[in-house]
Amino acid sequence: MKSLMPLFCCLANFILSSAALAADRDAGRDTNWPLRPGDVPFDHSELAELPGQSFVFYDDGEAHFALGGAYAYTYSVANGGGTAWGSYHIAADGSVCVDYANGLARCDLYVHSGARIVLITSDGERYPVR
Repeated sequence: MKSLMPLFCCLANFILSSAALAADRDAGRDTNWPLRPGDVPFDHSELAELPGQSFVFYDDGEAHFALGGAYAYTYSVANGGGTAWGSYHIAADGSVCVDYANGLARCDLYVHSGARIVLITSDGERYPVR
């Protein structure tokens, strides 16, 4: 973990500069998420608990939410390995938005669906968490 800390610290300027841009971008976002019956979006307290949490998906990819808004997604070996770095923030609609260091950005909604947690993309794709 110590070897990851310098990388998270290097993202500090990126995080600060992207926060203002993210607020502007989120202001006009469509908040119509393709929910299914029984989907319950994370509430404010669950979203506040994201820092320090990791979610492992069924393809063995892992999303890590660090303190201070740093984000890392590590791909499984089967999907080429490697890590995508960025920063995250919570949008007004409760979605989790990530601005990647490579310039890409996305927002996803985390929901409880029955007994499991599912990530829903803006395109309606669903990725259950193990």
